[in-house]
Amino acid sequence: MESKRIERSEKQWRSQLTPQQYEVTRRKGTEPPFTGKYHDHHGRGTYRCVCCGHDLFRSEAKFESGTGWPSFCAPISDESVTTAGDTSHWMTRTEVKCARCDAHLGHVFDDGPAPAGQRYCLNSAALDFEESGGT
Repeated sequence: MESKRIERSEKQWRSQLTPQQYEVTRRKGTEPPFTGKYHDHHGRGTYRCVCCGHDLFRSEAKFESGTGWPSFCAPISDESVTTAGDTSHWMTRTEVKCARCDAHLGHVFDDGPAPAGQRYCLNSAALDFEESGGT
């Protein structure tokens, strides 16, 4: 997938996204746990950025974390996502963003499965899913 940077005005993002998608991806919101369409999703395919379509995570990297949000052990590549420090809400966390359009996706924690030990805890509202062929 093309990795050219995507930049849009606030007005353009608002017209493209649902109110929840905009709140999560552009204003760093969080959907309530166990409410997102992908928290208990088991399809095979690719999870993409809802804002720009950038490939982010493969279904093979998804695991059940019990947190109520879709969790992944690793992105498709190091170029899929970026991270930044986040000290909002009186916590110190690492924010995960789309490398192509800077959409807020969620956070990454160091309590995931081996070998990397990472848990990318994402908002369903920040994702689209494309099913792959086969079963």
